[in-house]
Amino acid sequence: MPTSRTGRPPVPRASKRPAAPRLARENRVLAFYTRARRGWDRPLTAYYLIFGGSLLITVLGLVMVYSASQITALQMSLPGSYFFRKQLLAAVIGAGLLFAASRMPVKLHRALAYPILAGAVFLMALVQIPGIGVSVNGNQNWIAVGGSFQIQPSEFGKLALVLWGADLLARKQDKRLLTQWKHMLVPLVPAAFMLLGLIMIGGDMGTAIILTAILFGLLWLAGAPTRLFAGVLSIAAVLGLILIKTSANRMARLQCLGATEPQSGPVDCWQAVHGIYALASGGIFGSGLGASVEKWGQLPEAHTDFIFAVTGEELGLAGTLSVLALFAALGYAGIRVAGRTEDPFVRYAAGGVTTWITAQAVINIGAVLGLLPIAGVPLPLFSYGGSALLPTMFAIGLLIAFARDEPAARAALAMRQPRFGRKRGAGGTGSGRSPRRWNTMRRRASAARSSGER
Repeated sequence: MPTSRTGRPPVPRASKRPAAPRLARENRVLAFYTRARRGWDRPLTAYYLIFGGSLLITVLGLVMVYSASQITALQMSLPGSYFFRKQLLAAVIGAGLLFAASRMPVKLHRALAYPILAGAVFLMALVQIPGIGVSVNGNQNWIAVGGSFQIQPSEFGKLALVLWGADLLARKQDKRLLTQWKHMLVPLVPAAFMLLGLIMIGGDMGTAIILTAILFGLLWLAGAPTRLFAGVLSIAAVLGLILIKTSANRMARLQCLGATEPQSGPVDCWQAVHGIYALASGGIFGSGLGASVEKWGQLPEAHTDFIFAVTGEELGLAGTLSVLALFAALGYAGIRVAGRTEDPFVRYAAGGVTTWITAQAVINIGAVLGLLPIAGVPLPLFSYGGSALLPTMFAIGLLIAFARDEPAARAALAMRQPRFGRKRGAGGTGSGRSPRRWNTMRRRASAARSSGER
């Protein structure tokens, strides 16, 4: 055996482990991508995304409403959980509406379109009657229903426009009338302008923008030609500019875009700038739940329009990205439901609801980030406000019903069997059917023993 210079035998070196072949790694990545793609294309993916995404947004919203509203409630000499309890009550009622809407057949949804539209128009007109309508933050769009409870009928106008517009366009498509521009516009656009007029009388331009987005979404789904779509968009843009120019408050909000100081010249940008301060101080993982500084009187409307800023301060970038991911998943699922159905009403209604929720989320988050003017609209399912939560949860129930109604989803749901207990329809000992066995380790172990074994 050869020796080293010192006369000692050489120490054997450990053999190097062979590196994993590059082809094997690529195959694993490809296999993972294939499994993920197969799972993503399952029939019930949209159903789970809508149900799970909306549930997580609502639950996280309740937590943040409780955290962001405590100081505001105490400043008003109210219990710290005052706003949270009201939001929780609205969420419970909304859950009932969601369940009812998810179990309704499509025919019943279409039958409800005209009653909901008539009720929304009546309530929106009732708001303008002195002594009945209530003004909040300069906008008269509320009706007091007793005690501290108020409703905002314009929020139900969004749901009314979606259902009625979808039913109208579906009936016109069945009669092959949507190829004529007059049938595409009339009476959809005049009815939408009527709702917009009732909203703008009260001064709520934020809700009017959401209704305009729903109208454009329905026209786009109906296949409006580019020149017609551009014409309606141009008219809406001109009217919007006129409304902004004639209001000092709206002009001030427009001038606060990109502001970095609370007093940007003659304009007070306190809310916009402190929203940026809240997001900037949150960092990656936030200061901790309940540890926000801006909600201590620095940030107005911390539990309503600017709750996303408090979320960024307390939960950090990770929390805000999670909220964005949930809304993105909800939007994708709504588009998927609208794209895979053959029922025109389902396509228009699903597209209208998706446009409504997505546009409202973009406008709210864009205002908090300083990218859009502050429009005064809540973050769907997340911000405080029962009037906004109830119709939104009913609309989510619509999407769930439509996702369940897909042929492939119906087949997948029909194949599902209860895992535990008796089969549906199984009787007792005298019915001739044996109850379903419990699939447990104890059952399998006892079945494997002989009769005399202990």
